[in-house]
Order: sequence, then C-alpha cells, then structure tokens
Amino acid sequence: MSDASPPFLPFALPEIGDDEIAEVVDTLRSGWVTTGPKARRFEADFAAFLGDPGLHCVAVNSATAGLHLALEALGIAPGDEVITTTHTFTATAEVVRYLGADVKLVDVDPATLNIDPAAVEAAITPRTKALIPVHYAGLAADMPALLAVARRHGLKVVEDAAHALPTTCGGALVGTLASDATVFSFYANKTITTGEGGMLVTRDAALAKRAQVMRLHGMNRDAFDRFTAKVPSWYYEIVAPGFKYNLTDIAAALGLHQLKKAHAFRERRAAIAARYDAAFADLPVLRPPQPRAGDLHAWHLYVLRLADGAPCTRDELVERLFAAGIGCSVHYIPLHLHPYWRERYVLTPAMFPHSQRAYERMLSLPIYTRMDDADVERVAAAVRTALG
Repeated sequence: MSDASPPFLPFALPEIGDDEIAEVVDTLRSGWVTTGPKARRFEADFAAFLGDPGLHCVAVNSATAGLHLALEALGIAPGDEVITTTHTFTATAEVVRYLGADVKLVDVDPATLNIDPAAVEAAITPRTKALIPVHYAGLAADMPALLAVARRHGLKVVEDAAHALPTTCGGALVGTLASDATVFSFYANKTITTGEGGMLVTRDAALAKRAQVMRLHGMNRDAFDRFTAKVPSWYYEIVAPGFKYNLTDIAAALGLHQLKKAHAFRERRAAIAARYDAAFADLPVLRPPQPRAGDLHAWHLYVLRLADGAPCTRDELVERLFAAGIGCSVHYIPLHLHPYWRERYVLTPAMFPHSQRAYERMLSLPIYTRMDDADVERVAAAVRTALG
C-alpha cells in the first residue's frame, strides 16, 4: 500500500530558475570560475539596485565575512566593546571576538524583536566603539533612533542586514542609510541566494578599499587584474595579513539573476505573510509586526509567538507541525543561552526578559517563493489544527 500522506514541506527552499542555471553554465564554460568579471558585475548591479551612486559594494563569501571586514576596516581592536542584540545568530557577535574586542549584548523591543535603542544607550561605556543593529526577520530596526544614539556617543554603525533585502526604513532602502556599513546575506534560505555569499555596502571609499584588500589575503591586486592584463602584471604586494573572503564568479552568476527577482520575491513573501495573518487572526498567537506606513518588510521570516492561553507549548506546537509534515524552525536561541556567550559574559535570562520570553513562545513558519497557495493553506490549516 502506498502512503497517501502529503510530502514533507520543508522550512525553506531556494527558487533557482533557468536564467541562473544558464549563467552558471556560461561561467563554467568561460574558464573563469573564481572571483572575476561576474563578481564585479554583481557588485555593480547591487549598487544600481540600491540606487545610490555614492555607494561602494564589496562582494564576499558570506555575511559573516562582510561583518568581520567592516569592523576590521573601522579599527575595532582588543579593549574595544561593540554592542549588539542577544536575539540574533551568533555570527553577528562572533566577528567582534575575531578582532579581540568584547561584545555587549542588549535586549530587544518586545513588539518588533529588534534591538532596543534605549537599551543600547544604557549599555554604552567609555570602551564602546561600535553598534551592530540587526533588522530582524526583514523588518527594519529603529534606525533613526539608533543613528541618533550613535552620533551622540561617537559610535560606528554596521548594520546586519542579513534578513533585509529589500527592506526600507523611512522610505529608503536598507543599505542606503547613514550607517558606516551595511552587510547583506545571500545564504541558501535568504531572500535572494548565491548558495553562500554576502555583500558589504558603504559610502566610505577607504573602508571599501580596505575590505577589498583584506578579503583576499591582504594583496594589493586581485587575481582578475593580474591575470587579464595585456602586459605582464604578475607582481603584487601583501600589505596586511588578510583573509580568504572573496565571492566566486560561480556564486555571483546566481546573484546576477536573483537580484533581478528580488522585488518580485518580496511581493510573494508578503502575500504569503498576509494569508498567514488572516488565517491566524482568531488564534491565541502574536502575529509578526508590520512595517511602518510606507515601508517595506522583506519577510525573510514569519515568526509566530504563542500568547497567554495557548493550548500547548512552543515545543509541542513544533512537534505537532512536524507530525503533520510541516517544517519549521526557531529564530533564534538567544545568544545569552549559549554556553560560550553565557559563560564569557556571565549572562542570565533575567538580563534579557523580552528576548527570553519571545524565544520561549516563538517559531518560524515556512515562507518562501516556491510555496504555492495550496502549500500556504496547508501550513495555515496545520497551525489551526495544532492549536485546537
């Protein structure tokens, strides 16, 4: 007898079309598969997408690499402190430790789950040199307030925009705000993907130049320049102890076409979020916050929180959804609960009540462009059934 149950619906799947496949094949046939002409095209296209001629875009092999390069270029060093949110993936904070500096974690706004500007200001000490806000789930953090805090205290600002393409804040795309740098992610489950990859965006030409040098071993000339010149150009110099953070042309080939679809992808994700909102309106849950009027939410994640009176715990809800063939996840286990961060900085849940309460009640539902309307209805029905 065959199993009549529907197939498992995964939490996330990338949407890769014929255009991306053809571009990758063209790259493979070109003979130039590492960082080269297509990575440069992707950087130029990304700057054009953001629409600000003053921006410099530096393609890297992950958002983690981009965050590290941005902080390194800004001079973050041992003895410094960098403030960020506890409610994030560890990459946001670990890059600070790469540089020997210390992390100061703060709580979130309970409504948006974005970093709380008041908590940031209260955490500043004479050692504080920078702030890393995270645009959680694709909703812009309160950047006007955060930038004002940074200006008052002379802090550098590096936005973790891993979830935030295309997100707007005050009508401006994230990536074009008045921060020192913004870093996007193109990981497999993000709003556009290159498999692995990221983009560092800045208006600071010196910061961009430093990142370009440091992303490839501290060399003052990249391989594409050296190997395609019309005159002998084998000579290069190592000007700093750099890293191996360059984005390959194979990955950039995906990005060239994913970027063209970014707004259409966001619209489909927003439509799925709207259907979920309607389906869950009468359930004992907190639905995700909406963007401010006139702004765009990237809807990288759809995070549901159980309200008081829910008939089951978060863990029970996850188990019931998996039993129904629905993949889901939790974003995130806050950093203050992980052994490394907890023990290094002597952190307790009581220090982060809003993040802790959200974590205990939250789960992320599937929201990706390959879902059809039947998939969306199946998820909604499974949540309704699981909550009785």
